[in-house]
Amino acid sequence: MMKAKILKNETDYEDALAYIETLMDAEPGSAEEEELELFSMLVEAYEKEHHPIDLPDAVTAIKFRLDQEGLTRKDLARYMGSMSRVSEVLNGKRPLSLAMIRSLHAGLGIPYEVLLQEPGAALAPCRHTASDYPFNEMVKQGYFEHFTGSLSQAKDMAEELLDSFFSVFGPSEPNVVYCRKNKETVDRLALKSWQARVIHLCNHESLPPYDAKKITQPFLKDVVKLSRFSQGPKLVREILNRKGVHFIILSHLDKTFLDGACFMAKDNRPVIAMTLRHDRLDNFWFTLLHELAHLHLHLHGSELAFFDDTDKGHHDEGNDKENEADALASAILIPPSEWKKAESKLRKSFSEASICAIADELEVSPSIIAGKIRRQQNNFTIFSGLIGNKHVRRLLI
Repeated sequence: MMKAKILKNETDYEDALAYIETLMDAEPGSAEEEELELFSMLVEAYEKEHHPIDLPDAVTAIKFRLDQEGLTRKDLARYMGSMSRVSEVLNGKRPLSLAMIRSLHAGLGIPYEVLLQEPGAALAPCRHTASDYPFNEMVKQGYFEHFTGSLSQAKDMAEELLDSFFSVFGPSEPNVVYCRKNKETVDRLALKSWQARVIHLCNHESLPPYDAKKITQPFLKDVVKLSRFSQGPKLVREILNRKGVHFIILSHLDKTFLDGACFMAKDNRPVIAMTLRHDRLDNFWFTLLHELAHLHLHLHGSELAFFDDTDKGHHDEGNDKENEADALASAILIPPSEWKKAESKLRKSFSEASICAIADELEVSPSIIAGKIRRQQNNFTIFSGLIGNKHVRRLLI
């Protein structure tokens, strides 16, 4: 008679198997039958830990279930999307997507652990659906950096692509402060997608440490002086990067109505991002200074993310931080005392030549003067030759 004990090695295991053989003819209800049950449990526990049975591969499991249910390959199309995908999966030419796995589990009852080839695995509820995002546009603009397939292939694995893409936010997403000057409805998920892509681009940059104390009003004035140069927008990236500030140019997505943004990246460096939605020098410099004003005034240790439509520059009712940023940006671009003098000169000679002369005196681009006049007068047809239309994108992209 063998003493029951926890099996700790292969010798114990082999001895237990041999002892079970001697108990196979035990009479029902006998002490030998109880021993048989006990040793069988000990062997099963040892095998589960030391001799796990490999999971069947997913394709084998799918084919087996088809046979069980009396189904054909054609029936799989409802779970995989098309007969071509069925053929590719069953022939090992295409992996199962998460969408297929969910469908096969729900429709045919195939365990997640088999489909995922991971013991005990399960799928959490789907967090991202392609139809909720401007997915086609994101694919075309290269938002999914390591994906090289077609749009159709991207849609097949949209959940995987989106899960990986939005992982840059970590466990939580920042609070968004959105300044809207017009009444169009903003697509918040498109805005989230744009921000995530900006963060991905920041992750490719290596910058020196950021010191908030160096983003002073005199520094902002130095940035404005770069506007005098033909390569001014290009110089902005260099001067900001030296201060540890990411400067990203990324085209806007549809229904974001976005000109610029300012927020903190995960590396504790601030990000200033611009869309060049309006490819004009006057809009570039005002938007840049507006975002720098947020950085100087509002972003110290903050989890806020500021997203701005700055094109018309109207007062934003009820949004103190946006109005503070507007006010500081305007004052840095052209100090109020200097603007009074400029207005006096413009009353005498309201011309492009006088605007250029004032710009020379103030050491700024004529586009800044012309842009301010156009905003004040709400007349966006005047001085079109001075605003640098289509000048910025060619320098920065």
